[in-house]
Amino acid sequence: MTSYIAQQPTVMVEVNDVELACLTSSSIDDKSKPLAVCIHGFPDSAHTWRHLMPALEQAGYRVAAPFLRGYEPSAVPADGRYQVAASALDAIKLHDHFEGDNRAVLIGHDWGASIAYTAASAEPDRWAKVVGLAVPPGPAFGAAFLTNTAQLKKSWYMFFFQSPLADMVVPTDDLAFIDMLWADWSPGHDAAGDLELLKPSLRDPANLTAALGFYRAALGDGFVDPALADLQAKGQELPSQPLLYLHGSDDGCVGREVAESARSMVADNVTIDFVDGVGHFLLVEKPDVVNARILEFLE
Repeated sequence: MTSYIAQQPTVMVEVNDVELACLTSSSIDDKSKPLAVCIHGFPDSAHTWRHLMPALEQAGYRVAAPFLRGYEPSAVPADGRYQVAASALDAIKLHDHFEGDNRAVLIGHDWGASIAYTAASAEPDRWAKVVGLAVPPGPAFGAAFLTNTAQLKKSWYMFFFQSPLADMVVPTDDLAFIDMLWADWSPGHDAAGDLELLKPSLRDPANLTAALGFYRAALGDGFVDPALADLQAKGQELPSQPLLYLHGSDDGCVGREVAESARSMVADNVTIDFVDGVGHFLLVEKPDVVNARILEFLE
């Protein structure tokens, strides 16, 4: 993995008073190509897009994949804003920075999916299409907290993260807690290479606190900026653009039934599909299959 990291172009971009590190394709400055912004989730990093980025570039896109605010090598934001709206605004400002147009597409996994849905709903004229993975669009996931005890059990870690105990437990033994989540969420997948790439983004206590801050802003007493209330509300809406949602059949984080339930909660512009034999981190488990479905949708 060392050679891959050394070869991967990275640029630093200041948006919304925070400096974000972005992995970029070699064609990022070619404005004749449509822009693709790829947003990762937890516990992960921008390196999760390492299989999709070259496929997108070969298909004619220029690609920017930011490390979320607070994830090394991005800066820890001084304002402490980790609500989804803050990262959605980051995505919108990246569109500005890279001079995207209305052909741009948003692709998000896990937290990145929620961020993508919010940014796409807030600024629909910027984005032609949207792809979400592992967290379905619409109210299905939130509704599962109230109606699906199996999903509530899967989501135990969200509630654990509200406790200060998490700040002590998660980093222990070189983030062994993260190893456990990957093993539970993508059963049978050898994540050694993935963990090698993502752990540097979370090892520093300040970065780990930032990552936990996303959950604390969503479910606990984390700072929520009232100035972003209108943008945050857009996350409750369904994007109007054509939207592809992909879900791993063996996802141990978000149950298949939750994704199935989303079918009745979305409009005709949304396609919900399943990838067999993979879990939550489907992008790196079966990259050829996932890439092909995404590229077919973007054609």
